[in-house]
Amino acid sequence: MKLYDEYDPDSYTEGQVRAALSKSSLSIEDFAALLSPAAFPYLEQMAQKAKHETTRQFGNSVCLYTPLYIANYCTNHCVYCGFNCKNQINRGKLNLEEIETEFKAIAATGLREILILTGESRTHSDLEYIGEAVELAKKYFSTIGIEIYPLNTDEYAYLHQKGADFVSVYQETYNQDYYKEVHLSGPKRDFSYRFLAQERAILGGMRGVSVGALLGLHNFRKDAFAAGLHAKFLQQKYPQAEVGFSVPRMRPYKNNESNNANDVHEPQLLQVMLAYRLFLPFAGISISTRERAGFRDN
Repeated sequence: MKLYDEYDPDSYTEGQVRAALSKSSLSIEDFAALLSPAAFPYLEQMAQKAKHETTRQFGNSVCLYTPLYIANYCTNHCVYCGFNCKNQINRGKLNLEEIETEFKAIAATGLREILILTGESRTHSDLEYIGEAVELAKKYFSTIGIEIYPLNTDEYAYLHQKGADFVSVYQETYNQDYYKEVHLSGPKRDFSYRFLAQERAILGGMRGVSVGALLGLHNFRKDAFAAGLHAKFLQQKYPQAEVGFSVPRMRPYKNNESNNANDVHEPQLLQVMLAYRLFLPFAGISISTRERAGFRDN
């Protein structure tokens, strides 16, 4: 097995890609091949095979959810993020009355799933505040996810008792050296604590977790490979948990409008999604409405 540091996407051949596509279950090496440049000419074959797997596992269904930021204060200095603590932007935090107003408006559209987000600041968005928001969401939604700062196991158990079902935490990049270069200060600088957040969430009783890298922040093929291994580890160790992927990619943001994904265009993003589906057929895959509607529909 080639681990992250040893994984060389350019070393794979079309023969290895064809061999991977002929299998009903992929090894880690097969997954690595499908993420490589050699697989790029085979996107249509990958898509047809992935469509079959999706239909087999999920039927002809798509789930929609709404993300709601209840606060955007953050204590981390991440050089790629518009929310970082050094960025001069308007900060805000909704009170419970304002949160309920948003919940009512979202629920009125018919959506039954909500994702509650905050910036990563325990001071401005403490556990009790988030717990109150989760408890309030139960009045309006059947599925409640959270995307907040990483927590300890007992804290995840507390939010699960309040009504949270799912936890999303993204590693951004799995290259530990580069991780330090782009996370200059704040709790997020601790790579290992963040990496183990999904496991702590499962141990805290959460039904599902989501993993992902910010594609284009570093080498997107290597980061997608590492995220796949991360999800595979979680699925093997905790078969009762639902494990999913998110596939965000770099985009321009406030005070850095030129910040775009490095070589991650729509075909490359599609390749990552297809490789995830073929490697872990049971995993859900979330795609943001930041992506073009035509791409999402296709």
